[in-house]
Amino acid sequence: MKAEPLPTVTTPIEEVRTAEQPVPVPPEPAASASAQPTPELSDIFFDFDQYAIRSDARPRLKSNAAILKAQPFQNVVIEGHCDERGTSAYNLVLGERRAQAASRHLQALGVQASRIQTASYGKERPFCMERTEACWQSNRRAHFRLLP
Repeated sequence: MKAEPLPTVTTPIEEVRTAEQPVPVPPEPAASASAQPTPELSDIFFDFDQYAIRSDARPRLKSNAAILKAQPFQNVVIEGHCDERGTSAYNLVLGERRAQAASRHLQALGVQASRIQTASYGKERPFCMERTEACWQSNRRAHFRLLP
């Protein structure tokens, strides 16, 4: 059995009109003080197998606290990280202790505990992949990430 051809439908093309004068484009809105980008929070670093806050981390934590206190509706997660040495289980615990130590310090500087979350990634998310002391040092950190 042969199929019958489908009927053809023709749609007339409408006339296209062009504007005689260019359409004005609205100007970009000026950046206001409230539209300024949020300052970035600084990471802090730890000694090998330690979670004590180092003296060089205190000014960074003070700056982070000032940023957070200036934005009372902005929450933060503190991610604890370790270098590759040690077992995964050990480094997950150490990373959590680092994040908790940073959290306690921010709270002591006036940031509400309810605005702070902590997480540990242990050695699972290295910042640097080389096997050098300088690289390992950059992986022993607490990273501060603003929550949307």
